[in-house]
Amino acid sequence: MTSSSSPPPQPRRMRADAQRNRARILAAAEQVFAADGPSASTEDLAELAGVAIGTVFRHFPTKAALIEAVFVSRLRAITAYAREMAAADDVADGFFAFFTEAVRQSTIKHVFTDATDSGDEAMAAVWAAIASAGADLRDAMSELLARAQQAGVVRPDIATPELIGLMNGTARALEQVGPDQQGRQRILAVLHDGLRPRHGQVPSP
Repeated sequence: MTSSSSPPPQPRRMRADAQRNRARILAAAEQVFAADGPSASTEDLAELAGVAIGTVFRHFPTKAALIEAVFVSRLRAITAYAREMAAADDVADGFFAFFTEAVRQSTIKHVFTDATDSGDEAMAAVWAAIASAGADLRDAMSELLARAQQAGVVRPDIATPELIGLMNGTARALEQVGPDQQGRQRILAVLHDGLRPRHGQVPSP
């Protein structure tokens, strides 16, 4: 008798209500951990999300898993935005829109990172798990930067690591001015001007 192997079972799709609960938990976790650090109460998180405590643990069995999910979700969203802007018809608008949004996201990330940087083994494992999502973001940023440089809208002597450094530094600068929106806009305007080609610079080949 000829035996045939059955196909491997397919993962079940998450129900719509479960997806909504997961999204609410992630949004609440970002706020609670940024405010209170990794020792924040899971009960407070569940209350803010509007779900039962058991629902939180069903989606995220450990606090480290929840922190990892928050970071990865943010990285994937900004990566998708970078790729979208790289394909935009107006690459200048796309590049500087991404720069502004990435700085905003970095400001939020710094608050969250500072709050959860406990240095223990569980958190070290979280940062290691996030590394691949960060690599995808760097690839997307490199693609966007290259297109902007080829179009002559960004100076050709800036590389991706330097761009990342500028974004992180700008995010820290915005933290210093706090809620002063005019001050924040002036800082971004200075950085945008500095990224544009100087007189006589030619696009990257």
